[in-house]
Amino acid sequence: MPAKQTIPWAMAVLSLALGAGPVVAETPAESSSSMRQRWAGVKQPKQGQPRAIGSYRAGCVQGAATLPLDGTGYQVMRPSRRRYYGHPDLIDFIKTLANEMNRRQLGVLLVGDLGQPRGGPAPSGHASHQSGLDVDLWYTYPEQAARRSLSRDERENTAAGTLVDVTSKKLTAEFTPRIVQILKITASDRRVERVFVNPVIKSAICASESDDRDWLRKLRPWWGHHDHFHVRLACPEDSPTCIPQRPVSSDLGCERLNWWFSDASKDDRKKARGKYRKRIRTAPKMPPQCRAVLQ
Repeated sequence: MPAKQTIPWAMAVLSLALGAGPVVAETPAESSSSMRQRWAGVKQPKQGQPRAIGSYRAGCVQGAATLPLDGTGYQVMRPSRRRYYGHPDLIDFIKTLANEMNRRQLGVLLVGDLGQPRGGPAPSGHASHQSGLDVDLWYTYPEQAARRSLSRDERENTAAGTLVDVTSKKLTAEFTPRIVQILKITASDRRVERVFVNPVIKSAICASESDDRDWLRKLRPWWGHHDHFHVRLACPEDSPTCIPQRPVSSDLGCERLNWWFSDASKDDRKKARGKYRKRIRTAPKMPPQCRAVLQ
């Protein structure tokens, strides 16, 4: 682990007063690593009124709630990461979705990463998931999860089932009507702003859904997301410093899916990977309110 860097608070305050933004070390990679380790090292949420602060990719959360590792209709995977914290709205959304799946006999919801106890940038895995409003959910579950609580070892090592063969860009047998039902329930929740899925999955749903298609607007095609879907909530009313994304477009997005299967998309994918790697290496410019959250 890189040596932890310390920036004198006086310098940070002076920098902010002069409008220069947070002080950043001369070596961005070290600064990013140090910052991410500090946020990951916090073991408990910051007490106070729940607040999602900043943006999904540069933010934090005050008053985060903890998702229990087991609940009605769901189980948390990869618990060693300790990313089962989020704004209370996110915790309630997950429990509500799992309860509805259980009521409709749609199987068990396996829950991947939410965020860290106080949000902020994580050492690995995500550029977002920082403000307590993002969660990764598995499409599938192993048969034994329907009968019992998975063991710690199973939660850490079980691979998520994939709905898309990423080489051929074709659906696998794991894609069933159950998947469509779960995504529709998810997108129909008024708190949900976006649901990121693989473009192949959205294309298949666009082709199969003939009635009540408005919820398809919230299905956002994005690379990856063949073994999990990423749910993002809108900024809560209790969080005035939460920075929202641009609203989703009014059209369903089905007519524009061809681009994702074009040569232009392949080129854009390469650029996106480069931007992502750069983002991970660079310390995000955190909102000033996050300093108090981290203390």
